[in-house]
Amino acid sequence: MAIAFRQVTFTPLRAFDAFAPNGAVIGIVGEDGAGQSQLLRLAAGIDTAEAGSVASGRIRRLLGPTDALNFAPADVLLIEHTLASHDALVRARAVAALDRLRRAGATILLVSYEDDLLRDLCDEIWWLDKGTLAGRGDPTEVLANYRQHIAQRIRAWGESLSTPLTPSLRRGDGRAEILNVETLGENGNSTAVWQSGENGVIRVSLKFHGGVADPVVGILIRTRLGLNVYGTNTELERLKFGPCRGGESMRLTFTFRCDLCPQHYTLTVASHDPDGVWHDWLEEAVAFSVTDQRSTAGVANLRARVSVERI
Repeated sequence: MAIAFRQVTFTPLRAFDAFAPNGAVIGIVGEDGAGQSQLLRLAAGIDTAEAGSVASGRIRRLLGPTDALNFAPADVLLIEHTLASHDALVRARAVAALDRLRRAGATILLVSYEDDLLRDLCDEIWWLDKGTLAGRGDPTEVLANYRQHIAQRIRAWGESLSTPLTPSLRRGDGRAEILNVETLGENGNSTAVWQSGENGVIRVSLKFHGGVADPVVGILIRTRLGLNVYGTNTELERLKFGPCRGGESMRLTFTFRCDLCPQHYTLTVASHDPDGVWHDWLEEAVAFSVTDQRSTAGVANLRARVSVERI
């Protein structure tokens, strides 16, 4: 049986208005606290709206995160993360059972964080944001918009994080000392998270405690598992800034397009002579992350474009 929410207010839901027809599977996404649980409880008849009305089926069943899977016939089935803890075999059987219910005319609301499950099962996606309907429609399109929103939120959150120097190993003869390593976004703000594709900045501050005729300062990005991703230094970039005297301080800025895939990385920074004698080497000096609206395999985001031609 169809479910109708008509200008429903039930904190955090605010004037929520949506309709789910007979035989439809509606996926529901949103950040924690956006109103997903309240929506299901209203549809199940467990709670009553503060304002507005809810029309739902006569036989209603709500399955929570730890409830046993029960796919007996029902007019309305409401699922809140119930499949998340089950293995692939159980989930495959559950998907088949949900399809049978759909074909029998049941209306299903499915709250999940799993994109693949939502794309495979759902006829439509509702995106809840702070109690309102921020988007609805085709699963692929709405999920892409939602993931972009989440990536932007993660990127903004990254600016609230500090990136202290926490090297796993430090070595060198002490003629130079790396004082600070900063990761900045293209807006100029310090951040521990870059958006894939934005212009990133690594800023290295150092002080010389002894004379160095021809210093070289370099950076090396690795995955958390230790795979070298990218490295460069002032010698490779043909920047000479010596000789440097004891007591002299400098700040170097490396700017690049952050075409990395979403995952966690570490940054190693070093000052050394051209022959490789270290002044100060900070292994895994700071950690940072990269976010994007979709996942990609590997570490380099080559931003491929795909076309097809019938021949």
